[in-house]
Amino acid sequence: MTGYRISGLPLADFQPLFGLSDEALKARGVLRMVADSKPGFPCRITLEDAEPGETLLLLNHEHQGADTPYRSRHAIFVRENAREPALFENEVPAVLGIRLLSIRAFDAMHMMVDAECVEGAELEPLIERMFGNPHVSYLHIHNARRGCFAARADRI
Repeated sequence: MTGYRISGLPLADFQPLFGLSDEALKARGVLRMVADSKPGFPCRITLEDAEPGETLLLLNHEHQGADTPYRSRHAIFVRENAREPALFENEVPAVLGIRLLSIRAFDAMHMMVDAECVEGAELEPLIERMFGNPHVSYLHIHNARRGCFAARADRI
């Protein structure tokens, strides 16, 4: 089995937004929202669904910043009370296990070399298969229905 790590986004990238007024957020293209269901508001830092009543920021995030045709950005949620990025080794976080996912495999030049859709419960065998290809450097995991970036997986 190929070891893998699924990680949340770095907290430091979003901390400057936490606690800003709604007006200041709006000026940056960010919306503050309150979770009203669970699941439904997946935080990309903690890799957990927010609890009803928690505040999150909805913002546009560049998850594929390489200067290739695959450069990409999309809307994501981050919890304002996030304190530490998630790190899962050889384990699929529950937030991914309950969703339909789109997995995109990239090589060292940030070019897509494989892609597949899978129910979250079947993610681990797909990670294993994709990392079985020596040309795959990392995976981007997206929520297939809404298209937003969910997490990154790296070989360990």
